[in-house]
Amino acid sequence: MNHFPHGWGRPRDDVYGPYDASFLQQTGPAVPSQHTQSPIVTGTSVVAVKFKDGVVIAADNLASYGSLARFRDVKRLLPFAASTIVGVSGDVSDLQYISRFLTSVEVRESQAHHHSPSEDPSRADDAAPGSVRLNAQNLHTYLSKVMYKRRSDFNPLWNQILVAGTDNDGKPFLSSVDLLGTTFSAPTLATGFGAHLAQPILRRLAEDEKDVERINRDTAVNAVKECMKVLFYRDARSLDSYSIGVVTAQGIDIQDDVKLEGQSWAFADGIKGYGTQVN
Repeated sequence: MNHFPHGWGRPRDDVYGPYDASFLQQTGPAVPSQHTQSPIVTGTSVVAVKFKDGVVIAADNLASYGSLARFRDVKRLLPFAASTIVGVSGDVSDLQYISRFLTSVEVRESQAHHHSPSEDPSRADDAAPGSVRLNAQNLHTYLSKVMYKRRSDFNPLWNQILVAGTDNDGKPFLSSVDLLGTTFSAPTLATGFGAHLAQPILRRLAEDEKDVERINRDTAVNAVKECMKVLFYRDARSLDSYSIGVVTAQGIDIQDDVKLEGQSWAFADGIKGYGTQVN
C-alpha cells in the first residue's frame, strides 16, 4: 500500500502500475448496479404517543456521520397535506428522498382531486377543491408498499418511519413501517434508541388503547418532552434541540428548534465503572 500522506490507502503506482478507473465511466447493462450497503449519515430516535384528540410526535435535529455530530439542523418531522406528520429515523439521504416523494404525492393528489366548475356539485365527496384526501392511515399503507417494493428490489430505504394523524373514522392514528416493509401500530411508538429508553416511559402513560382516552394534549406533550430529555442524557447520537409536532382533526402544529428544559446531570455523580471511577 502507498503510505505516503498524499496517497494513503492507495496501491503504489510504482509497484502495481497506475490505477485504471475507466470502468467508472462505463454505462449500460454490462455495468453492475450499486446500492447503499449501510447508512452513512443517520438520524436517531423518533418518539410518538397518542392522546384522546390526536398524536404527539418528536425527533431531534441531529444527523450523525458515524460518531461525529455532523449536522445539527436536520428536520426529521415531515408535514403532509396539513393533516399528517411523518417522522423519519435512519439514513438522511433516504430521508431527503422520502421528503421529495411525499411532496410529489401531495401535489399529484391535489391535482387529481381539483374540481372544475363544470363538475357535478351533488357528488358525495365534499372536500375543498385542490385538497388532498389521503389521511394518515392511507399514507401509512402507501409508504408500507413503497418500502416493501424497495426491499424486494434489494435497494431498501434505510429508514424507520412513524406516521401520525387520523384514520378513516377521524380517530388518532399512529403506526410505523421499517426498511423491510414491516408495519406495526400501538398507542406509543419509538424508533432507534427510543425503542429501549423512551418506550418504558411512554408505556407507563398508555399501555393500551383504553388508556389513550384519558390522556389530554398537555400530558402527552410533557411525556414526549421527558423522553427527549432521557434520550439526550443516554443516547450519544442525540441532541438537546428537537422538533415536536401535534396533529389533531383540526390540523398539525410543528415547533422547530425546541430546547430541552430543566436539564440536571446530578445523576452522573453516582455512575461508577467508567474511566477513573472504578470503585
